[in-house]
Amino acid sequence: MNMRPLLSRLLLVMSLLLAFGLGALLAADEQAIAQDRDSRLYLTDIEQARADLYDQISPAVVSINVDQLSLDQYLPWASGSGFVYDSDGHIVTNYHVIEGGDRVVVNFFDGTITRAEVVGTDPDSDLAVIRVDLPPDRLITASLGDSDTLVIGQTALAIGSPFGQRWTLTSGIISALDRTIQGLSQFSVGAVIQTDAAINPGSSGGPLLNLRGEVVGVNTQILSERQANAGVGFAIPSNLVRRVAAELIEFGQVDYSYLGIGGGDIDLDIIERLKLPDNVRGVVITNIYPGSPAARGRLSVSDVVVAIDGEPVLDFSSLVAYLATYTRPNQTIRLTVLRRGSPVELEVRLGARPAR
Repeated sequence: MNMRPLLSRLLLVMSLLLAFGLGALLAADEQAIAQDRDSRLYLTDIEQARADLYDQISPAVVSINVDQLSLDQYLPWASGSGFVYDSDGHIVTNYHVIEGGDRVVVNFFDGTITRAEVVGTDPDSDLAVIRVDLPPDRLITASLGDSDTLVIGQTALAIGSPFGQRWTLTSGIISALDRTIQGLSQFSVGAVIQTDAAINPGSSGGPLLNLRGEVVGVNTQILSERQANAGVGFAIPSNLVRRVAAELIEFGQVDYSYLGIGGGDIDLDIIERLKLPDNVRGVVITNIYPGSPAARGRLSVSDVVVAIDGEPVLDFSSLVAYLATYTRPNQTIRLTVLRRGSPVELEVRLGARPAR
């Protein structure tokens, strides 16, 4: 019996089945792409903007796991988020995320998992820089925006790993500006951003973004009795992040300037006691530390600081923020103070913050 015609028919049938299967797969892929395209046709402009931003920035956001070494094995210690700062592999996160850890593991959006080394830490701002050893072509970097241009009511978005749920996008607004929070030292952080974009444990160190995809803050704390989102989250402003990250990369630490005063915001009691105008803004000095730059610069208790280098001082937060972001040790600044109701100009040479 001649088998060749039968084999030819079998090969023809198999070829047809294979072609049909490939065609079905291609059709399914095209249908899925079309469905995705069609679904985006129904997005509002703001929804489309959020979707585009997530696609753009997620590869620059990382999930961080920190382990401690115990009896020759690594055990989970902490987790958080971060973002790629530059093409050299530097990543910005919170200091409290990596504090006390023996191994830092970084997870990328594309599935890459690698170790990171700690480059530098700054408890005063609760910021840290770590570094991964990956080539630049495998890194997507995030861009820092100008936090001084933020306005209350502006859209804010956060990407991070709350409760270990990686690359989670939350949305809200800039709820307030110029908040003051406590750093992980005796010094405060000023000009902090308040947002109602959901921030939870694990979100720490992740970026707070504007709709252009720029990082305007690093999510760091929440105000909650249950350690869960209550609509009040805080982010370190990007202009301070820029300064801290640059110095940690170059020097491994940050040297802040020091004025050496204790003070507070203006309230009704101070207005009445010092006979100030009822609309004055500034910081009233309540204490001057002996031997400090303030003492050498002839500042006095009850002086009201209303400007620094010509920039208005609205409250204690803005004074702290200006000193931390725009001044350095040994720099001379010009303070405008109200002394017994009259403006006085004083030059003060700043010192360095004392050791913690």
